[in-house]
Amino acid sequence: MDIRAALPGERAELEDLQRRASLAIERYRADLEQHPEAIQLPLAQILERRVHVAVMAGRIVGFSAVLPKADHQFDLDGLFVEPAQWRNGIGRELICDALECARTHGVTAIDVLANPSAEIFYEKQGFREIGWAETQFGPARIMRRLL
Repeated sequence: MDIRAALPGERAELEDLQRRASLAIERYRADLEQHPEAIQLPLAQILERRVHVAVMAGRIVGFSAVLPKADHQFDLDGLFVEPAQWRNGIGRELICDALECARTHGVTAIDVLANPSAEIFYEKQGFREIGWAETQFGPARIMRRLL
C-alpha cells in the first residue's frame, strides 16, 4: 500500500468513497440519505495537500484529511476507508501518515471528532477523550493524540 497526496481530479472519487463508508454505518444512514450534501471534500484541502490517499493495486482504498489548528495542533478532519477493506490496517496506516506529517510540522497534538462507531479504533491508535461536541448528526467525542 502506498500513501500519497490526493490529486484534484480524484475529488469526486474520494467523495464517493466517503459516501460508501458513511452509509455502511447504520446509525447515520437515514440522516445521510436525507442530507447528501453533508458529504463534501473541499477542493482547497486537496490543493493545499491536506488530503492523503491510500492506494492498493492502483486503486484508492482510503483517505485522510488533516487540517492545521491553532496552538501547534492539527485536526483529523476525515478518515474514510472503503468498507470492503475495513480491518485491513488501512486506517491505521493513514493515522501513522498523519502523525508523521504532524511531527514534521512541529505539531504537538492531533484532534478528531470520533463518531461512536469509530471510538474504539481511535483509542487503539492512542487517542483519548478530551470532551464532546455537537455535530450535524448528534454528539461526538473529541479525542486527542499527543505526539
